[in-house]
Amino acid sequence: MPDPDSVAGALARFRASGSPWLSLPFFTDGSAERVAEAVDARSRAGATVLPPPESVFAALALTPLDRVRAVILGQDPYPTPGDAHGLAFSYRGRRRLPASLKVILAEMAEETGTTVPTTGDLTAWARQGVLLLNTALTVEAGKAGAHLKLGWSALTDQAVAAVSARQPAVAFLLWGAPARQRAALVDRDRHLVLEAGHPSPLNRRADFRGSRPFGQTNAWFSARGLPPIDWRLDGPA
Repeated sequence: MPDPDSVAGALARFRASGSPWLSLPFFTDGSAERVAEAVDARSRAGATVLPPPESVFAALALTPLDRVRAVILGQDPYPTPGDAHGLAFSYRGRRRLPASLKVILAEMAEETGTTVPTTGDLTAWARQGVLLLNTALTVEAGKAGAHLKLGWSALTDQAVAAVSARQPAVAFLLWGAPARQRAALVDRDRHLVLEAGHPSPLNRRADFRGSRPFGQTNAWFSARGLPPIDWRLDGPA
């Protein structure tokens, strides 16, 4: 049996959940075990792997394949202990909001006519069907991007393709070059694809602000008789 405090242990628990995501090749061809072992090897070598194992598969656990209504892709978890909890862009740290998340929430507040939330925890979005998936589900403390080449990206590609193939009407909010590359995996005849620059303040084009992804998504849902997503975070979702 794998160590319950390892990523392999977290994978075993996720398998036991019977999640619809387990039908992806990543979970059926041995890829998941290979990636988990590579991550756990880094832990055994002394690296601090983030987020904690119990949160590694949080995005898939909170938003099952058959409940996905929107997709937002990130790169990898925040590399500071205590900040990341398994959802792309979501933040539970004690300091001020990360710069990219602050830009995202400012855009959301402007579109919805509300104040910028005091929380950076996006769990409420995930529970409404917003898949908040990072390209790599793990990182090392102080080393952003450390696990981008460990094999997690296959899961991202397969998840996007599966959502496109199996769900009837999904909004794909693709921000920044890596996320926008996944647009080719989406059936645009059935789904909404909204592409924009990355929300990072380091993005010199500054082509995220004003892209209005939240309002456009809800307008698209409304036109199809589907309920909107409540993007607000300070009140009940």
